[in-house]
Amino acid sequence: MVAGGNLLFLLSALLLLLVTATGVEAQELCSARPEVYVEENNEVDQLVETIVVEDGAVPFLDPSANLPFRLDGNQLLATGVLDYETTTTYVVKVTCRKPLLEYDLIIVVVVLNVNDNKPFFDASLYQIKVDELLKVGTGLDQFPAKDLDQGTTLYYELKPVSSHFKLASSENPQLVIRDILDYDKVQSVQLVLYAQDTPLSGPAGEVSFTASTTIQVTVVDVDNRPPWFQPCKKHPMNTTVVCQSAGYTSRVTLNEAQAGHLTLKPNSLHAIDGDTGINEAIIYSFLSGNEGGLFDINPTTGNISMLKPANVSGTISLTVLAAQTPTSSQFATTSLTISVQVKSLHKPKFQRPQYQGVVSSVGAMATDPTNEDEPLQIVALDEDYAILGGINPHIVYRVIGRKDFSIINGFLFMTNNVPETTLSLQVEAVDTSNDEKDSVGLSVEVKSDKVPIPPGGFGPGDMAALGATLGVLLLVCAVVIGVLICHLQRGKADWRKIHEASVFRSHLGQGSGGEKQGVQYTNEAFQHDDGGSVGSGGPYVTRAEQGPPNDTALESRATALGTLLDDDDVSQTSSDKGKEVKPILTKERRLEEGYKAVWFKEDIDPDAKEEVVIIPDSREDNSDDEDDNGPAKSSKVGFAEADLDSGLGVKMEDPADDSEGDDVLNVDL
Repeated sequence: MVAGGNLLFLLSALLLLLVTATGVEAQELCSARPEVYVEENNEVDQLVETIVVEDGAVPFLDPSANLPFRLDGNQLLATGVLDYETTTTYVVKVTCRKPLLEYDLIIVVVVLNVNDNKPFFDASLYQIKVDELLKVGTGLDQFPAKDLDQGTTLYYELKPVSSHFKLASSENPQLVIRDILDYDKVQSVQLVLYAQDTPLSGPAGEVSFTASTTIQVTVVDVDNRPPWFQPCKKHPMNTTVVCQSAGYTSRVTLNEAQAGHLTLKPNSLHAIDGDTGINEAIIYSFLSGNEGGLFDINPTTGNISMLKPANVSGTISLTVLAAQTPTSSQFATTSLTISVQVKSLHKPKFQRPQYQGVVSSVGAMATDPTNEDEPLQIVALDEDYAILGGINPHIVYRVIGRKDFSIINGFLFMTNNVPETTLSLQVEAVDTSNDEKDSVGLSVEVKSDKVPIPPGGFGPGDMAALGATLGVLLLVCAVVIGVLICHLQRGKADWRKIHEASVFRSHLGQGSGGEKQGVQYTNEAFQHDDGGSVGSGGPYVTRAEQGPPNDTALESRATALGTLLDDDDVSQTSSDKGKEVKPILTKERRLEEGYKAVWFKEDIDPDAKEEVVIIPDSREDNSDDEDDNGPAKSSKVGFAEADLDSGLGVKMEDPADDSEGDDVLNVDL
């Protein structure tokens, strides 16, 4: 027993040593990375890992593991396409063997996720209902999309951009009220929601997938408006609308009960629910004004009938109530005015069987073609108003079917441009108090009062003719201006000579003694005039009761006469430097050049008033014609009286005749 036990112990120890030795040596048989990463959607036989194997060692895979891998020598290959959404990790056991040695190598293969799936919505169309007048910012339903790529963030946007809705954010597909919805303006809105698996503003070239769905929003009308009588004028008031009715009118005959329903204006009495999307039924009733029980109103239709005649003419005012059913919390009122009138016995009647008129332009009053100075007047009379001469103040006129003409108080006006033509129109006269009417024919001839323009416009020939006409008018104006200038120049010369004579006379009338003395002009004073200057041999003037005057003083006064000319005369004399102007006193005319002569007529009446007679000087102009037309004309200045204290008179006359026949201009200087 002892021997058998020892043998067993020895065998056990030997086996333990063998196992221990095998484990130490197996660590060196093969090696690899403990964890390997592979992207999904790989290719078949793609290299997963290369195993480092000791010489003589052989790696093996357990075929029962059913993994999508195989060994080709020391290379671990993928035998199928890996899918992250199916399996994210694989544990691969590789056994490496040598004679009497074996080692198990564990490799963990991690599958990496790749964006290879499109996002998607659960439905292609979503339909929702939204009440009108919800506050801005109110959140509605959410519409998320899905993506099989786990962990992927989706980004959303609405296209096109809606003015009524928006998203809570680009990553939150909740619909939010952006602007208040009004059922009367918007009943439905269709939106398109897009989902994308990459940021909306991601880098170019990035793989991205999108999905879309349609959202149909139906706006629900809420009961927030009363009934509206038709027709009415709408007035927006913040988030609601007020519809104002102008009321209704009708007419009945005094002491007569009208059969059937009353005819109302502008139309039959009718109201609708202001909330057209709800459109509740309306019930009508009289609120006030029907105390006498003359009228009845149908509660469902609003038709009004007359129960008994009205025995007082005038106006009856009724108030009509319209209320919604089944609740009467929404209601409205309107007015009904009924005019009680005396029965009409005659209709309006035009005074002519046919009217004719002529009109020329917009805004012009038509005239009678038989007398175009008289306006055309269209008149319809009513015998019910005989006391007013048949003039019914309720009659209005209109041209049937044409807006180019208007009749005001019976006078026809053209309101729009109408080409030249003759129109056959129809005129209607309506009694607005009872709608009785009459009609008559109207023939209107449209004439243009404008200058006709050729179809092609004005040509060069037309413009040349216009230029020639304007040129002739300009020439005529120039001639007239020239004649006026000549007359002005001639008058200027006459007044210059008057001034010269006045200055000269004033010089002669002053003596050296200081006090003016009478001056006597004698013919002897000029007999020795030999054409010289005043100082050398000029005229001789004597003073009454005194001796001969001082020659030097007389010379200075005479010389002053020649210097008191205007600029024109100075410029003329100064241009000829070789000639000297020699003023003289003489009774004969001196025609030689170089003289400015003052001469005295021999036939002056000594008892006449003191005058200076100026005769226009035309010597230079008429010297060549003296033989043909008689003596040449010249200016003459005559002093009629020797007494200088009484003032100086100037007389202008034509030298061709005697002084007695001249046109005289007396000027006191």
